[in-house]
Parts: sequence; structure tokens; C-alpha cells
Amino acid sequence: MQDGFRYYHAMLTRGLLGDLFEIGSGRALLMGILNVTPDSFSDGGRFIEPDRAIEHALRMVDEGADIIDIGGESSRPGAREVSLGEELDRVMPVIEGLNGKLGKPISIDTRRSAVARAACRAGAVMINDISGLRNDPQMAQTAAEFGAWLVLMHMKGTPATMQLDIHYDDLLGEIGSFLAAAAEKAVAAGVEKSKIIIDPGIGFGKTTVHNLVILKNLDRFAKLGYPVLVGASRKSFIGNTLGLPVEQRLEGSLAAAVYAVLKGAAIVRVHDVSATRRALRIIEAIEGAEG
Repeated sequence: MQDGFRYYHAMLTRGLLGDLFEIGSGRALLMGILNVTPDSFSDGGRFIEPDRAIEHALRMVDEGADIIDIGGESSRPGAREVSLGEELDRVMPVIEGLNGKLGKPISIDTRRSAVARAACRAGAVMINDISGLRNDPQMAQTAAEFGAWLVLMHMKGTPATMQLDIHYDDLLGEIGSFLAAAAEKAVAAGVEKSKIIIDPGIGFGKTTVHNLVILKNLDRFAKLGYPVLVGASRKSFIGNTLGLPVEQRLEGSLAAAVYAVLKGAAIVRVHDVSATRRALRIIEAIEGAEG
């Protein structure tokens, strides 16, 4: 596992994450989750009001978040698709309210280029596309237009269908091929290669065993040459493994985050920022110890 950590650290020191983040800091970056939705699987409805969402974003930064990822459409299994207007109405007041106050990069979690474009105009600098460019053909061009970071995630189907008929002939190979092709497509559309981040899509069209296998082999994706983002926080594979409801998955989420970083993840997307930062500080201290 040390090889994965060292590979991730080497990626940082080579500057693949650019000057937006702390290059060579020797630590993983934390992406704090801010769902401004009524139906997200873990915290749906808690931050639907813009003032509460803004307050929570500022709190996550105080707790150690490096990036705030704002989403206005739930991607839980079976979630319904919301209209463009509804998604914009949810995310834009929050982004506009945070612009100039946050002191950290804002990411917009969306499958729609129109939402991404509006968010970037309002101050977002990262687009987190869970469809990996499959949902909207203009998404890569939008990222290129604004010089935004682009997260490309693997998902089987859509949120509404992804858990209905899960089958892979070659789990790791299919995910790796998809991510490599999506990255090539983004570069062809004008996105700088150094601004592409890949995400194997924990929980998106995968079984519990699939998710465990992905984490175990995460260094394989890191070797594709892009920073890897992992979002395992509070997900069902943790609940299934431990037999616990969503509100009792902190320890499992921390274990998954720590393991992901040791296997090469450059960014972990989490609900529990403070606890995750503390856990990662310990592995950073261990990895950096000499004598």
C-alpha cells in the first residue's frame, strides 16, 4: 500500500493538480460534499435552504475541506431526474453566496453543461460530471471554455437504472478503459490534460463486492496518469459489509478513505470532513516519519 501513497505523492509533486492546490504538501485533498437536494441518500433536505448550505460549506472549510462540491440533483440509486430550472434554482444561490467568501475552490456536481456553465460564471472552478461526458456532449467544451478542472466518473447506466442489472465481464478493465477514453475525449475537446481527474465511481452501478475490489486495486487507476478521486463516504457497500444504517457508517467511511489514499487516491470526497482530516493526518505522519 505504501507504493500507492508514494505514487499519489509523486503526482502531486509533479504538478498534475496544478497551482490550485498545495503541490507537494504530502497529503490527500478533501472534497466536502454539499448536497442541496431534498432526496440525497445521506443528508437529503438538510441543506436545501441556501443560508444553511452556505453555513455548512463554511463549516467544512473550517474543518479542513480543500474543495466544496455542490450538487443540486440526487444521484442515489433510483433518483428521479430534475429539470434544468430546478437544478439551477438549487445550486446557483449557494454558489453566488459563497463566491468570494469561501477561500477554497468550488466544484459543481452536475451532468448538464448549462448548469456547469452558469456555475463557472458564478465562481466554480471544477466540474464533477458523474456521467463521464456521456450525458451532455457539450460538457467537455464547457470545461475547456472556462479552463475548469474536470472530474470524469464511471457509472453504469444512470442513477435511475444503475443498480438494476449489474454485470461486468472485466470490472477493472472496463472501468479503466472507460475513464481513459473519457479523458481522451476531454483532451480532444480542449481540456488541458493536467486538469482532468478520474473517479472509478464507487457505488454507481456496482455491487458491494465490486466496490471492495475497486478499492483494493485503486492503484491500477492511478497509473492511468490522472489524479484519482474516490467517493466512498457512507455508501451502501459500507452498510452492507457492516450491517449498519447510513447514520452509523462513520468508521467504515474513514477506513475506506484511508485505504483509498494509501492506494493512490489524490482526492477523497466525504461528508465527515473533520473526522476524515484527523484520520488522514495520522497516515501522513506515519508515512513521513524518519529515524
